[in-house]
Amino acid sequence: MSVYQKVAEIGTKFFKKKVLFKYGFNLSPMYRRSTGRIVEVSEDLLSIKIKLPLTYKNRNYVNSIFGGSMFSAVDPIPMVQLINLIGDDYVVWDKSAEIFFKRPAREDLYADFNYTFQEIEEIKDKVAKENEVEIIKTTLLKDKGNRNTYCEVKKVLYIASKEFYKEKRKKK
Repeated sequence: MSVYQKVAEIGTKFFKKKVLFKYGFNLSPMYRRSTGRIVEVSEDLLSIKIKLPLTYKNRNYVNSIFGGSMFSAVDPIPMVQLINLIGDDYVVWDKSAEIFFKRPAREDLYADFNYTFQEIEEIKDKVAKENEVEIIKTTLLKDKGNRNTYCEVKKVLYIASKEFYKEKRKKK
């Protein structure tokens, strides 16, 4: 169990999950370095919003947001969000990612991360039938008015039942 998982386990005794998710990410060294900040988490964790401000910490040589900051601000959210939504009977891992830069970002960027109850149930049903599945989550980094897309990140997430995953690991 990681330090973050231990903090979450203890923290849920005192705080709502949405509060822990937001402040846990925003205070963790690994996420702070991205310069992204979680600004909103829904009560049910199905919706998360981040802001990636343009600052001296993430400006690149041409005075736009460094691509690594864009990716690292988006990278952990879909996996950790799904882990918290799907429950303890499942293993969730990032499998791969692709990033597509659309235009230089010389202003603050925003992104939304969303799951639906139906999507979670479909994942559980597929895992029940196939033991393991992969899904693709796409995130767009946009300006405040949602007019322009600056970056698109596609993440492939691996989901399996814990039982199946343990057996699979034994065979390797």
